[in-house]
Amino acid sequence: MMRIVKPGLLTTVQDLGRPGYQQYGIVVGGALDGFAARAANLCVGNDDNAALLEMAQYGPEVIFERDTLVAWNGGDFDARVAGEPLPRDRAVRVAAGETINFWPARSGLRAWLAIAGGIDVPLVMGSRTTYRRAGLGGHEGRPLIAGDALKLFEPSPWARQVLATLQTGGKRAVAWTVRPETMGQPARPGVVRALRGPECDWFTKEAQRIFFSAAWRATNEADRMGVRLSGPELARRHEGEMVSSSVNAGTVQVPPAGQPIVLLPSRQSIGGYPRIAGVASVDLGRFTQLRPGDTVGFEEITLAVAHDLYLARERDFARVRMGLARLTG
Repeated sequence: MMRIVKPGLLTTVQDLGRPGYQQYGIVVGGALDGFAARAANLCVGNDDNAALLEMAQYGPEVIFERDTLVAWNGGDFDARVAGEPLPRDRAVRVAAGETINFWPARSGLRAWLAIAGGIDVPLVMGSRTTYRRAGLGGHEGRPLIAGDALKLFEPSPWARQVLATLQTGGKRAVAWTVRPETMGQPARPGVVRALRGPECDWFTKEAQRIFFSAAWRATNEADRMGVRLSGPELARRHEGEMVSSSVNAGTVQVPPAGQPIVLLPSRQSIGGYPRIAGVASVDLGRFTQLRPGDTVGFEEITLAVAHDLYLARERDFARVRMGLARLTG
């Protein structure tokens, strides 16, 4: 059992989302950076899709009723366990009765906390992810509040062995780390890679050039659905209205005002604004850490390059998984 002492600003239970129901208006959702969530789960011996905590800007205070392993990653939060620094990107032992705190992030915006075994909340449409706009999933379909008690599944044999090793050695954390931002071929700081979208040619040649060369500033109009950017106006040469069409996480829409919106996992299922670009899936997580005023640029790539980037990251992830499996024989 894990109890919420303080909920933080916006802490929810998430997994990798609820695919297969968009035709009914149910968004996929899930952890805003699904790869970071997978990496955190890997550190504690969970399946990729195990439910974990996602926090925003100011995290929770939680207490555990049994010894367990936890792992977190994401923004630069001041995280503490029993008053001491809580190492990130690795498995950490937390004793029964000890408290974990996540104080405000010094940089970045979100973090993910995985607990060995995963969080035991009911499956709704095949997922444990919280969709708070509809009150579905997670813990009672809402962000966590003080006093909530969350059940945990039993840790895997691998996690139990790692925990026993730490207990026997009197150690708090393992020496190895799993840093999601280092796997594959990361983009340069402040840059995300993107493909031209289906309606890119609706914009003038100059607007297309500007989109892939300007420094775009994140506004305060951002949530789990998307991030609105501010910069030069993107002029259209095609003034007609488009039929609402499907959108994905990473789709970059441009409303009439000419300022792009990057859609995130809790986006709507269809949209009626022209799609100037699509962010490569390996870089989408960068938008989950943008604060108002942060800047980002788009680097144009092809679909083939996007596929290669995705496969390279998955190969690295698979190697890490195999390496960790060998730790316990």
